[in-house]
Amino acid sequence: MSKPIVTAIASFGMSGVVFQGPSLKIFPEKFKIHKILERTKNVSAERYPEATIVRTYEEILNDPEVELVIVNTPDYLHFDMARQAIEAGKHIVVEKPFTKNSDDARALIALAKEKGVIMTVYQSRRLDNGFRTVRKIVAEQLLGRIVEYEAHYDRYRNYIQEGSWKEDGDERTGVLFNLGSHIVDQALVLFGIPNAVTAHLNVLRTGGRTTDNFDIRLHYKQFNAILRCSYLVRELGPQYILHGTEGSFVKMGTDPQEELLKLHHLPNESKWGEDAQADWGILNTNINGLHYNGKIETLPGNYADFFANLHEVIREGKELMVKPEEALTTIRILEACLESNRLKKTVEFIAE
Repeated sequence: MSKPIVTAIASFGMSGVVFQGPSLKIFPEKFKIHKILERTKNVSAERYPEATIVRTYEEILNDPEVELVIVNTPDYLHFDMARQAIEAGKHIVVEKPFTKNSDDARALIALAKEKGVIMTVYQSRRLDNGFRTVRKIVAEQLLGRIVEYEAHYDRYRNYIQEGSWKEDGDERTGVLFNLGSHIVDQALVLFGIPNAVTAHLNVLRTGGRTTDNFDIRLHYKQFNAILRCSYLVRELGPQYILHGTEGSFVKMGTDPQEELLKLHHLPNESKWGEDAQADWGILNTNINGLHYNGKIETLPGNYADFFANLHEVIREGKELMVKPEEALTTIRILEACLESNRLKKTVEFIAE
């Protein structure tokens, strides 16, 4: 059995508390949480007493024992902190969005290759139960040829959270780069690189200073992928709507994992990531000449699968679940959204 990967967490905000920490905790044979950066607090001590709390990032970078660094800090810090970790010879996980711009993403990819380290991006929503179900439906062509895809990532937050870095900054600070990086990534996984992009970005909340609403169209040869997000949706509609030549699929509800993790549950519990039956999607289609119209059970989700894969990559040389080049494409599409909104027109998208 290979030894656990000695890991440091570069921040203990929501990302570390809710997402990365619990996934690492259930794999003690795969990961050793060695150091956690908390500049002034000691919040992590109760949950991870085996880890040493450090006050500076340099204490992580200069520790020869640390093999893997999780950069889960605010977006504007990703590039510099990731660069420093790579230059120190550490493998690295960068929280989404990968970087604030595509040039920085390219630079990190080139540096990681030069230094011979593994780098990946935490696109956890590939492991949502609803998306896993949609992915299987598309892969098995249960709707025939897809003619329209629509995904929503909506919330109700009608206030401005003063003091939060997410409420101030440039055009890359709002929901487009924050939540948009998730559903753009999902569309790329399902359908590949689009031919063009149309985007409408808005600030709807009273006193809002960053984008809190978007409507994106990714244009493919025979259909559009419609991606929507808003902070002013109090009554949620469908999360996914797919139409094809043979039928339709509609999925209500959201993956329960985040809420369970906030309540300190761990992703190795029984029935983890399973949907309530009321949230199962409706499939109405023809399959091999037979008409089916009814609910289908949602496939379980599990964010911990991201780290199970990463251990296999680092210790066994297996293929990465989330390649940094894919995350670069996501950033490029988000930049195309900014351009489309600025020019008020559809913009061509060319694969690199």
